[in-house]
Amino acid sequence: MSRTVSSWILSSARNSIVLRGKGRLYSVCIPNRNKIKWKLVFSKTRPYPAGSCSLDNIFSLKKAFRHTSTEEEQFSFQLSPSQINEILRAGELSHKILDLNGKNAHSVLRFESNQLASNTPIEDRRSAATCLQTKGMMFGVFDGHAGSACAQAVSERLLHYIAVSLMSRQTLEEIELAVECMKPVLPILQWHKHPNDVEYREITSQYFESLRVYWQHLLDLDAEPGFSLEEAMICAFKRLDSDMSLEVQAPQENELMRNIALQVAFSGATACVAHIDGVHLHVANTGDCRAVLGVHEDDGTWSTLPLTRDHNAFDECEIRRLKREHPRSEEKTLFVNDRLLGILMPTRAFGDVQLKWSKELQHSVLENSCDVEGLNIYQYVPPSYHTPPYLTAEPEVTYHKLRSKDKFLVIASDGLWELLSNEKIVQLVAGHLTELNVQKPQLAFEKPVNLGYMHSLLLQRKNRGVASLDQNVATHLIRHAIGSNEYGEVDQEKLAAMLTLPEDLARMYRDDITVTVVYFNSEAIENYYRNN
Repeated sequence: MSRTVSSWILSSARNSIVLRGKGRLYSVCIPNRNKIKWKLVFSKTRPYPAGSCSLDNIFSLKKAFRHTSTEEEQFSFQLSPSQINEILRAGELSHKILDLNGKNAHSVLRFESNQLASNTPIEDRRSAATCLQTKGMMFGVFDGHAGSACAQAVSERLLHYIAVSLMSRQTLEEIELAVECMKPVLPILQWHKHPNDVEYREITSQYFESLRVYWQHLLDLDAEPGFSLEEAMICAFKRLDSDMSLEVQAPQENELMRNIALQVAFSGATACVAHIDGVHLHVANTGDCRAVLGVHEDDGTWSTLPLTRDHNAFDECEIRRLKREHPRSEEKTLFVNDRLLGILMPTRAFGDVQLKWSKELQHSVLENSCDVEGLNIYQYVPPSYHTPPYLTAEPEVTYHKLRSKDKFLVIASDGLWELLSNEKIVQLVAGHLTELNVQKPQLAFEKPVNLGYMHSLLLQRKNRGVASLDQNVATHLIRHAIGSNEYGEVDQEKLAAMLTLPEDLARMYRDDITVTVVYFNSEAIENYYRNN
């Protein structure tokens, strides 16, 4: 990025009209290479609930690096390479899967994840966990809007709901008995978290009680629950969304819990969750996060297999679905300016009760709340709001049977997909994987090792740029997403500019980005087919 471009960014921001409002939603134009895309944004970021951890410095840029306003006098887009790396790598998370014997027999080899904030605090969340009472692993990416509260709650709770949905009656009975006898409860999940991942500790007891009511409901069923994985994921998504809606309507123990419940229900989040058990891959998607499979074909080329479709106003299936669910008299008002009711880009999401509840219920709940303005609750009912609900959290579930040529799965929030195509992302991950594989045999030096061989090896590494390679592939993707020039190469000046954009401008150029890449164990997958 040249200084001219950097200056243009700054001057355009200073001369632009800024729309203000109490949590209202506005549209801004986001330059995206040679295309213009429109993205839904909020005029204000919700504060994190009082009494809990602040996210201002978690996965967001340190104040020393990032400007707070375009009105600052001393404005610079400059960062050193080490500062760039410090920012990009702050949210890195990686985990390798091993069995008890130290040999990997799981179909998941490892996963790598990272986040980069645009909003302050970041509104995206992520989850990864191993199921302890059932089989498999789960990975989730959650893209919040109107604040981080809903995405935070869903990231903490959804995987538990899925795991409970998959449990046998016997396991559920054992857990219920332990709770009744006030004994330790069998652990349901083993979480794989970043050290800075936060939790709503103040409301954990209520979350547990809601989950307990859910498994009691499953036990009340006449027969063994016996959900298929697809049914379990759909049921879990819908039940959690229902519980969040009911919790805000119920009396709370204290004001803090009440405020958190309000913020969770009146903000929103899209979600994409993958469940992997052996060769069985299920992906449940609600909204516009995305999951894509990287496939290494027999001829050596790489192909892309999308496992989700974006649920938004550009999807014909979603348009037809919503038209079926509402009277013909509303056909012209269902989508305005490519948004649901002129407000929201995604057509499926958790939370967002202002697009699910009746006007009367919204009024009743907010009227009994002490400080709605202080919580920045979005209070706008569109004029065409006649037959709610207009929004659903029901996911679309895709099943795929893994093959040895399926090498990795990329799950990410739309902040990544807006900047890079499916194909480009698979190419970048494949290239990164190839570089890492090329490095491995070179660590076992040829014998005898001589100075000429060492010099040749160092030159090869330098020419490939291995020395500056991100070990975490999610970081590699984020670096390319925000720093690539028109030739597909990372431009250090552009990268620095994108990372130092002030808080009142960053959201115009990039969204929060969250990426998780899951690598598959080809040998374990081949063994499955060999043994079956």
